[in-house]
Amino acid sequence: MTITEASSGKIFPIEIFPVEKADYKLLVKSHFFFDWKDEQNEEVYKLVIKGEQAILGLISLERIPTEWRVHIRLLTVSKENKGSQKKYDKIAANLITHAAKIAVAEFGEFACISLKPKTELAQHYIDKYGMNITGVTLSLEVPEILDLINQFDKKP
Repeated sequence: MTITEASSGKIFPIEIFPVEKADYKLLVKSHFFFDWKDEQNEEVYKLVIKGEQAILGLISLERIPTEWRVHIRLLTVSKENKGSQKKYDKIAANLITHAAKIAVAEFGEFACISLKPKTELAQHYIDKYGMNITGVTLSLEVPEILDLINQFDKKP
């Protein structure tokens, strides 16, 4: 999986790891838009450039086996990676793809990912990731979930 430097088009390999207890000291609301300390008891992952320490994005997940679903509780990129002047592109896409890979590994052909977006972001998720409106959430199921993985899970 890779991200792209917006200004140069240079591609960087990334890694996604579980957030460690010590990381929460760095995850301040002013830089990551949410109070991530509230997520300490959840399944939270961080995205970093391979070999580097700086956290570029975060995702909190909830596995719902009775519905064959992985729900994205929270998703964010760091402040410098938001909007039209962002430093790197595809951070959120890679985090969503990570959730999709977990869902497929766990639930196979029944896999589903979902999220409850802020109103202003709903259309973005529909347009960019092909998510479907499913009540108050947006979701992806097989085969669209596999299309997402194939689109963003590429080796550098």
